[in-house]
Amino acid sequence: MAYDDQEQHLTTFLTGLFLGAVIGAGVALLSAPESGRRTRKKIVRVAGDVRENTQDRLEDFADDVKVRVDDAVKTARKRLKR
Repeated sequence: MAYDDQEQHLTTFLTGLFLGAVIGAGVALLSAPESGRRTRKKIVRVAGDVRENTQDRLEDFADDVKVRVDDAVKTARKRLKR
């Protein structure tokens, strides 16, 4: 149970760190002394990168959850057979 709490805190921290980095990058792009067209292109590129990264992380998370659920089901079935 304590391990789950630590894992949840770590996940929360990493999510906050990631969001902070994305927001900081957005603010930096918007305040940069470049033309609007160039800034918009950068924003589109960064948003695409963030979307791909988020999709990859969600897929990894879903795979991890599936493995954990499968393990829990196997363990439960073994205990019921006893």
